[in-house]
Amino acid sequence: MKAASDPDTMYFHEAMRLPDRHKFIEAMQKEIQGNYNNNHFELVRRDTIPKTCTILPSVWQLRRKRHLATGKIKKYKARINVDGSRMIKHKHYDQTYSPVASWAIIRLIMTIAAIHNWPTKQLDYVLAFPQAPIERELYMSIPKGYQVPNGSNKDYALKLNKNLYGQKQAGRVWNQYLVNKLKTVGFTQSKFEPCLFYRGRVLYILYTDDSIITAPTQREIDDAVQAIKSTDLNVTEEGDVQDFLGVNITRENDGSIHFKQPLLIKTILEDLRLHEIDGRIREIPARASKILSRHSQSASHDKSFNYRSIIGKLGYLEKGSRPELAYIIHQCARFSISPKIEHARALRWLGRYLKGTKDKGMILKPDTSKGLELFVDADFAGNWDPENTQDIDTARSRHGFVIKYANCPISWKSQLQREIALSSTESEYTGLSYSIREVIPLINILDEISKIHDLPHSKPKLYLKVFEDNAGAIEMATNHKYRPRTKHLNIRLHHFRKYISSGKIRITKIHTDDQEADIFTKPLPVPQFLKLRKRILGW
Repeated sequence: MKAASDPDTMYFHEAMRLPDRHKFIEAMQKEIQGNYNNNHFELVRRDTIPKTCTILPSVWQLRRKRHLATGKIKKYKARINVDGSRMIKHKHYDQTYSPVASWAIIRLIMTIAAIHNWPTKQLDYVLAFPQAPIERELYMSIPKGYQVPNGSNKDYALKLNKNLYGQKQAGRVWNQYLVNKLKTVGFTQSKFEPCLFYRGRVLYILYTDDSIITAPTQREIDDAVQAIKSTDLNVTEEGDVQDFLGVNITRENDGSIHFKQPLLIKTILEDLRLHEIDGRIREIPARASKILSRHSQSASHDKSFNYRSIIGKLGYLEKGSRPELAYIIHQCARFSISPKIEHARALRWLGRYLKGTKDKGMILKPDTSKGLELFVDADFAGNWDPENTQDIDTARSRHGFVIKYANCPISWKSQLQREIALSSTESEYTGLSYSIREVIPLINILDEISKIHDLPHSKPKLYLKVFEDNAGAIEMATNHKYRPRTKHLNIRLHHFRKYISSGKIRITKIHTDDQEADIFTKPLPVPQFLKLRKRILGW
């Protein structure tokens, strides 16, 4: 799927047809030699392999890596993988789950670093997965483009000595190996976030083989990095955080942090063919006067662009740096199975909005007078379509929320509610309950960090301030009495009441015009959209 949607990622046969194939051949030779030098695998004759063992196919992943800000090629990368699709559970592997840091944790730690003006450093583990030993005996075929010296490729295979890429359990094996190494040099794993670690005053976030480390002083960072290197892990220092997980991150002189994805926006516009033939610009990402529905009687999308591929790219753009797109992207994604011309027009409208804002992103500029805040709103039966009453989804409500820390957006979501609400109060209360589920882990993590560092509003007690604009939902959340008309909500939605009783969560009435979560529940007219975008994104 990656090779189909990204022209810079390809298989062996695709790369060998390109003008710059010699660059890929050089990268492949370097990859093979590096694996041999580090004893990641060894050459064995096929007739010495036990008959009960499967020789798994090998697959090349070839990629051009580009600077996210300029789009220029900075590196040609080749990676030899085991074909995990041929692996059989309980024969070649057992468990596969491996945790990765969420964007919410990454933005939270970057916000804390910005508040205190701490230095940061980005670390990258070189050939990460193969640094861990193999979990069980595995064999792999000779990769294409490599010739066995003094023999035929058909007579030989590779015995894996290390945890090579492509295995279904490779990420899990690597994560367990790395965590154990970090613990031996004084790192402590968070109780609430498995990819967050502490070492003295150092905060360390891990995303597979990419990571960010920050601390009050450069010396503390350097000491922690040297401790990691002392475990024989092969890690490189990338300097201050810049390009992380496809997002360009820059720290400005005014103390703000900018998250941008210009290269991804450029790719989306090219896929939509808006970079050449369409010069129109939109002020808002979705038409405010019309709600998308199934449009069952309309003609199908003409396939002039890959609808699903663009939805996937837009989803990553929204989660990385553009929260104001959440509503319309989720709405368009609902119809990916059978998109109609109306859905294609909605994506082109969104593309024209991106064309006018392609150099924009999200600005984190901490305001230490504010602590952890949650803005949550719901649109009761906002998808209702009287012409299509057979579609149950038109009766569902949508809620949205944004979690902010020191006035910086940390996490957000636009979500169609699973249950059909019977009133606006119920839809608002459902949104309140679901959003608080997302924020409770952040409360616990901030409590954990506040034992190491002084944080805004962490003394004497760190609490969450929730902004809600529905009086009925506030009454149900704060006045815990039995109500016959809402008893069906008791088990499913009342889980957060103990946090209100303890004072860790405080719910505050807010005027509808100032409800920032409104942008996640429905398409807004230009003035209201621009007002809320300014409050959330900073521009």
